[in-house]
Amino acid sequence: MKISVLTVCWNSAATIRHTVDSFFAQDHQDKELVVVDGGSWDKTLTIIRSYPQDQIQLISEPDRGMYDALNKGLRLYTGDAVGVLNSDDCFHDQTVLTRISAELGRADIVHGDLDFVENHLNKRVVRRWRAAPRPAKGFRTGWMPAHPTFYVKRKVAESVGAFDLSLKVASDYDWMLRAVELHGFGSATISHILVDMMVGGASTRSLGSYIGHNFEALRSRRQWLRSGPIDYALVAKPARKLGQFLSKRFG
Repeated sequence: MKISVLTVCWNSAATIRHTVDSFFAQDHQDKELVVVDGGSWDKTLTIIRSYPQDQIQLISEPDRGMYDALNKGLRLYTGDAVGVLNSDDCFHDQTVLTRISAELGRADIVHGDLDFVENHLNKRVVRRWRAAPRPAKGFRTGWMPAHPTFYVKRKVAESVGAFDLSLKVASDYDWMLRAVELHGFGSATISHILVDMMVGGASTRSLGSYIGHNFEALRSRRQWLRSGPIDYALVAKPARKLGQFLSKRFG
């Protein structure tokens, strides 16, 4: 199974080497890295072009943000399955794509564990995200997978379509919701840390972005799941994240 990994970047010279190194370290050989760059003027492109290019697709041009760039990646990738690795994140170890490929032999969608780390040098864990199987009511319960661990077969990506550019910080949540809840695809969890994610992403870098993400997620549930103006997941979703912080602090 050929697995395509989408990486969006813009002036990411400080972190992109960790990301690309972790891709090339994978023991799964049938893979490609699709890098969609927003027109970097630092050394990002020089770093990417220093790697063997036979497994890299690279485009560099202005875009309308991360989700627009991901939509470009969805149009470009050639694999049997696809997922996203952010330009300041990396695969946890060399077995990740092998594990994903094996589980995609049994399910249409897979996701797994993730560690939030301070940086990729000290690997100090700030928060742990441990995957759980989809509950009976899915996203209505506050459950969601960790997007950097979320891989789908091509038929899923084609059914879901593009990321919604009207959502500024929760379009990944909306995309996963549509994949899991609307088309009847089966999902499986991988009980293994798949990604080391640096803290400070778009939905968590400030209180305002965190609140914005939760209300955009509510908007997605109202659109696709017919949730009310306020629903259970609006409280349960942040509560699940609090549990992740506590598991790191006291676990």
